[in-house]
Amino acid sequence: MKHILSVLVENKSGVLSRVTGMISRRGFNIDSLSVAPTEDETKSRMTIVVDADSVGFEQICKQLHKLVSVFKILDLTGTDAVERELILFKVNAAPDRRHEIIEIANIFRAKVVDVGKNSLTVEATGTQSKLDAMEDLFRGYGIKQLTRTGKIAMSRGSHD
Repeated sequence: MKHILSVLVENKSGVLSRVTGMISRRGFNIDSLSVAPTEDETKSRMTIVVDADSVGFEQICKQLHKLVSVFKILDLTGTDAVERELILFKVNAAPDRRHEIIEIANIFRAKVVDVGKNSLTVEATGTQSKLDAMEDLFRGYGIKQLTRTGKIAMSRGSHD
């Protein structure tokens, strides 16, 4: 099962390496990882997606708690959380077919961020299923390049 962890850590050199090293040493693969400073510049938030059974996931959490640079761990799996990803598509776009690609982008509330002679670059944010659906549609036109961020997530409202 895929688990989403939100981990508040010290914002300093080496923390990312210690956290990811601890997870990989235990034989787990990180499916997605996003790290950035928070509103407090001394702390960073890591959003980690791992595929593990319940025993393995519990082991990961216990080991993370032992790291000095980890302040707080939230399991957002199956909770009412806001989850998003960012994706950039560079799509083949002959001048006579650009309007079709722009129309698809508009339907998904995406935006065209660059125009080339024979391509359009489209930026979109949303859930994994939304971005997968866009990718399926753009494949019909030919995707020259695609890059996707890892998942970021935050609990809703006043929930911790």
